[in-house]
Parts: sequence; C-alpha cells; structure tokens
Amino acid sequence: MDAKKYLIVGGSSGIGFEIVKELANRGDEIYVGSRTSDKLTGLRGVHHLKLDVTQLPDLLEGLPEALNGVAYCPGTIRLKPFQRLTREDFFEDLQVNLMGAVHIIKACLPNLKNSATGASIVLFSTVAVTTGMPFHASIASAKGAVEGLTRSLAAELAPRIRVNAIAPSLTDTPLAASMLSSDEKRQAAGERHPMKRIGSPQDIARMAVFLLSDAANWVTGQVLHVDGGMSTLRVFR
Repeated sequence: MDAKKYLIVGGSSGIGFEIVKELANRGDEIYVGSRTSDKLTGLRGVHHLKLDVTQLPDLLEGLPEALNGVAYCPGTIRLKPFQRLTREDFFEDLQVNLMGAVHIIKACLPNLKNSATGASIVLFSTVAVTTGMPFHASIASAKGAVEGLTRSLAAELAPRIRVNAIAPSLTDTPLAASMLSSDEKRQAAGERHPMKRIGSPQDIARMAVFLLSDAANWVTGQVLHVDGGMSTLRVFR
C-alpha cells in the first residue's frame, strides 16, 4: 500500500500528536504544522513546519505537491460567564478555531486537489455546540461556525474532497489540564458521561485517522460525536 501524505496542524501535542503517531505507525508521511517539535523527534516519516495559527503566512512552504488529507487540531477552552466575556475573547476564539482553519484550508486546497485519489479534511468542534452548557458561549459559538464551515465546504468540494468534523466531549489533553487538575475533578467529569469516563486523545485520534483514510471514502459533511454518549444519552442509574 502506497504511503499517504498528510498535514496535521497542531500535531505536536494532545489529540493532534496522537493522530501523528497513528499515521506514522501506518507508514504514512506526515507534515506537522506547530510551534514546537520536541515530541516529534524520532517519529519516522514526520516533517515539522514551524507554524503559529494566530500569525499564519500567506503560503505554507515545505508541503508536498499533493496532499491526501489535512487535520486542523488547534482549539481553545475559554469557560466564563457570558457577562465576563469580552469582544476580544470572542474574536480570539474565532481566530484560533475558525479563521485558522479557513486559512489552512485555503493554503492547502491546491495540494489537496492534486491528490490522484481524492482527499479528506478533518476539523474539530465540541459537544457544547449540540448540548447547551453554561459558560461555553464563546467556544460554542466559534465551534458552531466550524460546523457550518464543515457542511458548506463538504458540499462545495464534493466529490473530490471530503470534509468532516469531530465533536468530542472533555478529553484528557494539555488544553483541558485546568479542568482535570485533581482526582476529584477528573472523577466528577467522568461521572457526567454515560460511559463514566472522560475521553482519551486516542479515542478522538482514531476517529480522525478513519476520516482521513480511504475507509471513510463515502463519509462527508458529517459532524461525528465522539463524546462518551454526552450529546445523545441520559442514563439514570
């Protein structure tokens, strides 16, 4: 099987790093766009592109002519009462979650179109878009925009390029460290989910790898909830 070529933005930590490891283990060639590269040392077939999604260049240098897929993983968790959220808070969440993805997709679109077998884009939302949660107004608004972008681009880029999003619940990543800073917080968070645990980066990464792969070549325009049942189930026991 020929190795695929992927760009994983935010692939040096958290869910993005797990995606990189899964793809590297399959023998694929991965280009990681991130600010740091320490954790990537020693991973076969991994190339680092220094990238800050808040200060994106017009062109992404160092990418191959053809890409089989792009995953945009950067995100924010800004939890505040609505009255304490500033305009700047909303703009910053939109910048990282929506506009960063828009910029990356625009920059990579020629490379994706050059793929001989079609290509895939994977974005990230949150369970809080579907399930109303207090203190999530800014991040849920930004991720709601990501879901709209997902469906619109899936329609516009079909049939050559598939576009899907993953909407996780609370996942054990550095981004969520403050919410999981004690055993009590971790246990309480897990108990809120029907599966009685929080998500692991591997839980989410495996879905992303599936969506990037040819195994998902009839899946597009979807927002897939990998959330331990949080968005759809109410289990009383």
